[in-house]
Amino acid sequence: MSSTKAETRKPARLSDRIIRAMGPWGMFVKGFIKHPVMVGSIIPSSDTLIDHMLSRVDWEKVDLFVEYGPGVGTFCRPVLDRMRGDAMLIAIDTNADFIDYLGREIADSRFRPVLGSAADVESIIKAHGFDSADQILSGLPFSTLPAGVGPAIAAATHRALTPGGDFLVYQFRKRARDFLEPHFTTIANGFEWWNVPPCFLFWATKETPADKA
Repeated sequence: MSSTKAETRKPARLSDRIIRAMGPWGMFVKGFIKHPVMVGSIIPSSDTLIDHMLSRVDWEKVDLFVEYGPGVGTFCRPVLDRMRGDAMLIAIDTNADFIDYLGREIADSRFRPVLGSAADVESIIKAHGFDSADQILSGLPFSTLPAGVGPAIAAATHRALTPGGDFLVYQFRKRARDFLEPHFTTIANGFEWWNVPPCFLFWATKETPADKA
């Protein structure tokens, strides 16, 4: 007669149970507490900010959309709602909790959550069968990232974009433009009051061969 040892599962900590009960907002707070430098705000972006930021995208021309720092998917779902059925959204985050959450919560064959750094966007894109991205979105707080990381991400993003593609950036500090100007000659500005806190918006377009002529 054989015997098996019953597996015991440790009860979830009270803090984890509270976070799960709070849903997406709880996950966002947890991410902010664990990685405050990488999360721009403790409050997810407003619907008004999302609509404003995405308003310039020509969705019929988007084969690949990339997002840096997707958090709990505040932008992911609206992007998927707008994308063509054969397009792809790659969401890159260094926070494993966010990536695990997105993998569980967003059931869409076009969606690829990736644990990694935005500075490695070129290799991540290639690993998914693309040579470049048509649109790249970022809410990463450039001004508070570790030294050298912001410039590295801006440079890699410019290389990763299709000519004519856009780097969409929303930030709480106007200084983010300083990271874009060394790589992008065309940068449009905007501002969104209806967000907590209010946000600076930037649309940086990669030049085409015709622009260089």
